[in-house]
Formats: sequence, structure tokens, C-alpha cells
Amino acid sequence: MNYSYPIDESWSKQEIIDVVNFFSMIEKAYEDGVKADDILISYTRFKQIVPSKSEEKKICGKFEKESGYSCYRTVKKARESNSNKIKM
Repeated sequence: MNYSYPIDESWSKQEIIDVVNFFSMIEKAYEDGVKADDILISYTRFKQIVPSKSEEKKICGKFEKESGYSCYRTVKKARESNSNKIKM
């Protein structure tokens, strides 16, 4: 991993941990596969921290540019998945 996560310095320590957990879930979906429910739970928490759609697009866009992993496509696949585990 040669990139950093887009973090807002105004977030609390717990919020930073939860956002990093969400990005980690996205990475796992691409690298190993992950439970769809785990993605959706971490996304729900991410949305509590970043409720604005435009801010979400900005943060996830930075993450995708750095890592090549799409938050949008991963969450979409988790929502549409009929199986327990997804792999991007």
C-alpha cells in the first residue's frame, strides 16, 4: 500500500478509526473478498460521519484515485449481491 487514506482532521479519533475501517473493507473486497454485510455496516457508519453526498464523492474519489479501489462499485455490489461474500 503506497497511498494514504483521505482523513478530515476535524473528525474524532473514533470517527477516523471507523472511516479507516470502511476503506479497509473496500480494500479487502478487492484483494480477498469480504462479507457483503460487513461492507454495508461499515458504509452505514461512514455515512453517519460523512452524511453529505458531495463530501462522500470527494472523499471516495480521492481514495479511488490513490488506491484504484471504488467505494461506489463495492457498496453497489454488496447491496445487489445474493451471496454472503463479495469479491471485486
